[in-house]
Amino acid sequence: MKYRYLGNSGLKITELTYGNWLTHGSQVEADVATQCVHVALDHGITSFDTADVYANTKAEEVLGDALKGQRRESVEIFTKVFGAIGPKGANDAGLSRKHIMEGINGSLKRLQTDYVDLYQAHRFDVGTPLEETMQAFADIVHAGKVHYIGVSEWTADQIREGARMAKELGIPFVSNQPQYSMLWRVIEEEVVPASKEVGVSQIVWSPIAQGVLTGKYKPGQAAPEGSRATDEKGGKNTISRFMNDDVLTRVQDLQPVADDLGLSMAQLAVAWVLQNDNIAAAIIGASRPEQIAENVKASGVEIPADAMARIDEVLGDIVERDPEKTKKESPTSR
Repeated sequence: MKYRYLGNSGLKITELTYGNWLTHGSQVEADVATQCVHVALDHGITSFDTADVYANTKAEEVLGDALKGQRRESVEIFTKVFGAIGPKGANDAGLSRKHIMEGINGSLKRLQTDYVDLYQAHRFDVGTPLEETMQAFADIVHAGKVHYIGVSEWTADQIREGARMAKELGIPFVSNQPQYSMLWRVIEEEVVPASKEVGVSQIVWSPIAQGVLTGKYKPGQAAPEGSRATDEKGGKNTISRFMNDDVLTRVQDLQPVADDLGLSMAQLAVAWVLQNDNIAAAIIGASRPEQIAENVKASGVEIPADAMARIDEVLGDIVERDPEKTKKESPTSR
């Protein structure tokens, strides 16, 4: 398993990071989730991503239990704050000082740790002054509860301003966590250049486009039973943007590219993401341990330039590149 530096910091994280969105506390039972975490560790993954909002805090609890007994210094734990949790009252969401202070304390308790390595603002909060948010982050960093801070799905301008304030406060602002895959490249035009300017790396989610890039969804056919596209708990909604015959047909045409490289379709998708030099890690999830064992083989793979060009040619105009889509990822109100 390869490691990469996170932003301009000295922190190294595994270029494949295990994430438990839509799985722990929701799609899979706790014992299977624990098996997945242990298989990830066995294959060299030491970085783990979660959020308080996942399964309304249950995902953090499951991850905390699964990592119990591991040497704390040997793993990197990431979590996030913003979304509504608990009873979802007026102050149970956002990036106010109150919610951040209460949020980090709750996350630490659920994760059974004294600190998290990375704490990220899960979305931009238009309802809270950025100065308030960044000061609260500075205070929890100085209290030793958080080592590094980051954001998720922030625009280029928001990242620049957050980085400026973080520098003034003397705290390490190192990451952004956006969606990124062969099919969804909206960060390339604005977010990635801004991130490079200020020393921020991307930790990307959905590198396999919710499973679409595995090729298991066939054009003109019903989604396989038990797949994410049939999950009424949330998976079906998140994958819907890719579930049309034009996209699915083009994805099937990627199979010869994967075959020529000796990769599975999933490995090709993950390896493609890692070719971008601003990507510190691709987050992989799993509902079965064997999925992890398969996907870790993408670590260290170098895709030749001609194969990268073939991928672009095959996918053509179905790729979403509009940088305005980043703005739409963050709500306009809490």
